[in-house]
Amino acid sequence: MQCEKPADVKKSKSCEADVPSDLRKEVESHYRLPLPEDFYHFWRFCEGLDPERPADSLSASLGLRLVGPYDILAGKHKIKKKAAGLNFNLHWRFYYDPPEFQTIIIGDSKTQFHMGYFRDSPDELPVFVGTNEAKKNCIIVQSGDNVFAAVKLFLMKKLKEVTDKKKTSLLKTIDEKLTEAARELGLSLEQRTVRMKQRDKKVVTKTFHGAGLVVPVDKNDVGYRELPETDASLRRICRTIVEAPSDADRLQAFAPVQEMVTYVQFANDECDYGMGLELGLDLFCQGSHYFHKVAGQLLPLAYNLLKRNLFAEIIEAHLANRSQEDVDQLAA
Repeated sequence: MQCEKPADVKKSKSCEADVPSDLRKEVESHYRLPLPEDFYHFWRFCEGLDPERPADSLSASLGLRLVGPYDILAGKHKIKKKAAGLNFNLHWRFYYDPPEFQTIIIGDSKTQFHMGYFRDSPDELPVFVGTNEAKKNCIIVQSGDNVFAAVKLFLMKKLKEVTDKKKTSLLKTIDEKLTEAARELGLSLEQRTVRMKQRDKKVVTKTFHGAGLVVPVDKNDVGYRELPETDASLRRICRTIVEAPSDADRLQAFAPVQEMVTYVQFANDECDYGMGLELGLDLFCQGSHYFHKVAGQLLPLAYNLLKRNLFAEIIEAHLANRSQEDVDQLAA
């Protein structure tokens, strides 16, 4: 299979990255998620930068490290004694990462900056690469539809901040190599591609993380119904619960949430599964442990009703082990 390119470009590179199929199977079986070809191409690109330690090939220049499914390509899971029993879908899963998000690159540990693939459904390829800084908030910023684009955007930002001439020239060299590799592979380096704009049209609601929610909605408008509260008022309700001076006050403040949960039950009966997913994700993104129980009721049910069963498993495991620190499951 050849890459789609203008006729004048030599068709020497095949669209499939030179990564053995048994290694691909291993990555995808550990995560039970399909990975896009750019994932493997980027690994080969990093091997070109540093054949010995591809995962760290961007750490000196950009402060980025390849993790998550890249750890399997690097053979890290073979060193860890108990790796067999690990849940890879919790590996590098940061505090605010919804099940749709799969971390592939980490940056500054102070802000817990990380990049990841975002999928609307576990059996689909990612719709974009997102970034989040878990120490700051739950917001997911869309950064192109492949890892080359996400790293390029990060690099351009870095170039604006750097004053040191040596560092600037190092970044420019990497930028040239990255841009050329993406061009040869026919990958877009745009922050918002046509494909991403097409997805925007399917987004039924933004949700607290901002990356949007896509659920099937049929021609009779069945599939999603709006929450009775705006995002702003839901945030206010959540704040009142979190800041309640006593348990009795908190219980009282929970009443509007309980009411919404009842509405979700009606919605589920009428196949508007998106409503429960939205409320569950918003409560998860709010972050307080006070909402873990409700999110734990709403989300697995919504994902299972939408036949996104792996996401149901991920959220259950994440809520049971939701940590702000220990996200590297392969740490010694």
